[in-house]
Amino acid sequence: MGEGASNVKPLSDRVVVKPLEEAEQMKGSIYIPDTAKEKPSQGKIFAVGPGKMSDEGARIEPDVSVGDKVLYGKYSGTEVTLDGEEYLILRESDILAIVP
Repeated sequence: MGEGASNVKPLSDRVVVKPLEEAEQMKGSIYIPDTAKEKPSQGKIFAVGPGKMSDEGARIEPDVSVGDKVLYGKYSGTEVTLDGEEYLILRESDILAIVP
């Protein structure tokens, strides 16, 4: 991971997630190319924004932390490339659960 990626600071309630790749490329004896695979729905939190503002003007702290492993919707977020690696920028509300 390069210096540029480590300096990413998401805004508001956004988080930067590193998708976890599926370990398996073969199903039976049929090869599944990368273009036909489903998007990963698990990832590890790489960076967390400060949280969103409430209607009263108070900052609402995020429920996730850097290093948390999370589940998110398959079509959530915006894909970005930082220092040659793929990441997703998601809203905290796109995260479905924190998993062990």
